Amino acid sequence: MEHEKQQYTLGGDVPEYESKGGVRDARKGSIMLGEAADLYGDIATAEEYGYVSRGLKSRHIQFIALGGTIGTGLFLGIGGAFVRAGPLSVLLGYSFTGVAVFGMMQCLGEMATWLPLPGAIPQYCARYVDPAMGFAVGWNNWYSSAITLCAEISAAAIVIGFWNDTISQAAWISIIIVLVIGLNIFAVAIYGEAEFIFASVKIITIVGLLLVALVIDLGGGPSHDRLGFRYWKNPGAMKEYIGVGNTGRFLGLFSTLVNAAFSYGGVEMVAVAAGEAENPRKNIPKAVRRVFWRILFFYVLGSLAIGVTVPSDDPTLKLGGPGAGHSPWVIAIYRAGIPVLPSIINAVILTSASSSANAFLYTGSRYLFALAQNGQAPRVFLKCSKRGVPYYCVGVTASISLLTYMSVSAGSSTVFVWFQNLTTISTLFTWVSICVAYIQFRKALIAQGVDRNTLLFKAPFQPFTAWGALAFWIMIILFNGFAVFTTGRWSIDDFVTAYVGIPIYFAFYFFWKIFKRTSWVKPADADIWTGKAALDNEVWPEQIPRNILEKIWFWIA
Repeated sequence: MEHEKQQYTLGGDVPEYESKGGVRDARKGSIMLGEAADLYGDIATAEEYGYVSRGLKSRHIQFIALGGTIGTGLFLGIGGAFVRAGPLSVLLGYSFTGVAVFGMMQCLGEMATWLPLPGAIPQYCARYVDPAMGFAVGWNNWYSSAITLCAEISAAAIVIGFWNDTISQAAWISIIIVLVIGLNIFAVAIYGEAEFIFASVKIITIVGLLLVALVIDLGGGPSHDRLGFRYWKNPGAMKEYIGVGNTGRFLGLFSTLVNAAFSYGGVEMVAVAAGEAENPRKNIPKAVRRVFWRILFFYVLGSLAIGVTVPSDDPTLKLGGPGAGHSPWVIAIYRAGIPVLPSIINAVILTSASSSANAFLYTGSRYLFALAQNGQAPRVFLKCSKRGVPYYCVGVTASISLLTYMSVSAGSSTVFVWFQNLTTISTLFTWVSICVAYIQFRKALIAQGVDRNTLLFKAPFQPFTAWGALAFWIMIILFNGFAVFTTGRWSIDDFVTAYVGIPIYFAFYFFWKIFKRTSWVKPADADIWTGKAALDNEVWPEQIPRNILEKIWFWIA
């Protein structure tokens, strides 16, 4: 750590790392070996276990950030919030949650740009806060990713029912599981290309849906019926939930925050990929700076578009249906009398679910890899293939996807809702941990004499942004199951679903706290240096556009 700090403060050169065969013979291999040697402490251990490869190009990172959170929550899950709370409540709920997500991502972006590590979040918590928090958030993240993997596969099974509900869902589940394992097990570049294609399809689709919604709202559909904000008047902009009057409308608004959190789940994926990104000091800030516009365009405008094209009391929306039949987007198109689009949208939603499953298998495996680097998971999970894939991590995480076969007997819709609620609360704990880690990271920079004005990416309005986001996530964790405490609504199942994540997280924390007798990390002692020198020594080739088209493309990706 002292050596790396000297490189930062004195600007010295980092020594070349040599393998048994002599001087580094390939640039990519040298990056892998150099980073591994920095983190593991010696070259022998680095060569024994291998390391992840920086195989994700700039366009991969940008499109992972753009499309990574456009999943079934936006296409399917948002419908239930409209039925319960109304269009204005959903719009406000997604906007409020989006502001908190933006604040949290600014915190994560600053840490990931300073030290882009594979898995990232458990390592930041262990280094800057408490090793017990690193253990808790690492295993919580892994569990969350593995369960979300099941949720997305379950959602894909629901979607296929739109066309054919006679073939056993087990067949479709098996195909999707094999697909996502294949995309993750061979090389990270294959995963990156798959996500690039998936994200492109999702982005084109959501842009198309927004345009279609605008046309329908202005009367451009086959019926030429101009809708305007008709459905905000009848059945109403804000519906009463549990209570009556203003109290009922407020509770309806508050209930949308959990739905919004699920839709935003996975937004932190870009930081997990930072440890395998080319030129992370340029590409990670570029992706994080665009979070605000991504939230505004996809989620805020998306919820507004649905709210003006579908009434919240639509029978199909209330009762649900096979596949995308209960997606508010498809219902809006049906109501407008456009016959072809629903099947196309259904295919895109299927692609979206498969993409999200692919992404969460990737993130889950990297969280497990990060835990092994922290010494909080068996060292066998450090083992990587020659292409830089931690294949034991991928295999163990993929094995959890077998739980999805529960949907064959329990019914896909029921299982999806159950998985959705479980993953929402664990995701919130991840975001809480990120905010706490950043607050301590900022203190560590100050205590160790690092001027934040010299950082390549400096999050604005800190530490107020971090504290505000932290308070917001804690509020939702504590009150997300408020409905079960109201008169006549007590349910053991709903209570457990809403709050089971709290004892799970703290059980992880106190287990490691007691077992290893860890203590809170003092800012002056926090390890903000290990692993940084090898990256600082890397010089990445600059992309120089040759024409106007390349200039536009380089700006996008």
